Amino acid sequence: MSVKLTWLGHATWMVESEKHSLIIDPFLTENPVATYPADEVKVDFVLLTHGHFDHIADAASIANRCQATLVASYEVATWFAEKHSVANTLGMNIGGAVSMPFGRLKMTHAIHSSQLPDGSYGGPAAGFVIEIAGKRIYFSGDTALYSDMQLTGRMGIDVAVLPVGDLFTMGPEDSIQATQWLQSKYVLPSHHGTWPPIEQDIAAWAQQVNAHTSTQAIVPVLNKPIEF
Repeated sequence: MSVKLTWLGHATWMVESEKHSLIIDPFLTENPVATYPADEVKVDFVLLTHGHFDHIADAASIANRCQATLVASYEVATWFAEKHSVANTLGMNIGGAVSMPFGRLKMTHAIHSSQLPDGSYGGPAAGFVIEIAGKRIYFSGDTALYSDMQLTGRMGIDVAVLPVGDLFTMGPEDSIQATQWLQSKYVLPSHHGTWPPIEQDIAAWAQQVNAHTSTQAIVPVLNKPIEF
């Protein structure tokens, strides 16, 4: 079995198996570098790591149009049900796991803030470990480096997706340490290049990963699926 990961810009990712499709943190319509139209997204699940605008902007429209299940922290999921009439929501909290039609989903810790666009409390920021098509994929979400990533690594991660933009999240240097702790087979960069403050030399980052870890860095091309 194989799974496809597609970077749509910023921290927005599509995850597709033969039978299921997910989108992580959809921010497309107002994203200055995204080119994939939000109204062409077809998914079964919308996963949100936290409540910031640049991670949820297109979540309600996609979830409602696709009749998809929106999965997030309890506070964020409740907000979307009450404020945007999203019919299918699943609220979780840190450390919780649940069986899903595509496999299994676990919500992990992230060190970051989380406030919804109207100022409402957005619950804890989070990451996800997604088990799908026989693969275990870790989306850290927006986070600082923290040592418990070593525990996530013990789960046996096939693919890790880490922020590298710095300023709001960990930067390239800390992501190298995170990669060493996670010991995943592959690592992909996220949350970079959208605006000047988070621009990074991703080719140089990949070289550093390959030089200092046992993990293979993959630099994604916008809208181009990577198959694992």
